[in-house]
Amino acid sequence: MRLGKQLAGLALAMALACVAHAIPQDSPKQDMKDAGHSTKNAAKDTGRATNNTARTTGHKTKTTSKKAAHKSATKTRHGAAKVEQKTQP
Repeated sequence: MRLGKQLAGLALAMALACVAHAIPQDSPKQDMKDAGHSTKNAAKDTGRATNNTARTTGHKTKTTSKKAAHKSATKTRHGAAKVEQKTQP
């Protein structure tokens, strides 16, 4: 009994494998569509990466400029205080 079920299952599996092999996988038209979708997705990814990089660079530039401005102002105040001390009688 078991052997009959196993043979029937094996025959069914072989038949399905033959049918699946006979069906064409992709047509050239579908390949072109898939390539177009891949290109579209790659362009989206590139745009997002560019956007993130520009945002990060802008933030770092702003931060560095603020640091430089504060440091310059501090040095200017320090220099003015030195000059004021020298000019007092």
